[in-house]
Amino acid sequence: MARKTATPQLTQDHTELIVLSVLSEGPSYGYSISKQIAARSEDEFRIGASQLYPLLTKMEKQGLVETDWEEIKSKSADPDAPGRKRKWYRLASKGERRLQQRIEAHKRFTSLINSFIATDPAAGAVA
Repeated sequence: MARKTATPQLTQDHTELIVLSVLSEGPSYGYSISKQIAARSEDEFRIGASQLYPLLTKMEKQGLVETDWEEIKSKSADPDAPGRKRKWYRLASKGERRLQQRIEAHKRFTSLINSFIATDPAAGAVA
């Protein structure tokens, strides 16, 4: 029987890196960001609304993302009735710099962890 490998837990820094990375590909709204993260991680990482929206609000206050509102109407809606609003997020230049910092920090961390993992089982790594 094969043992399932545990899914790594995301830290706040990892979550920020992932959200900034998604936004580096273009503007998006919260639900779409969440879906993109789940799809790209093959459902290993799920960032729900209770975690995503406070993070987006924090990043907006820090100047990492900028926002715009869009009114959405269903095709069957009364043309004179107001639609619901959707908040779009886009990466600000400060957010681009933060993303690069997070990427570099992640690479350094991964390199350090890898220094403790033997790639050759004969070298004494514990299976």
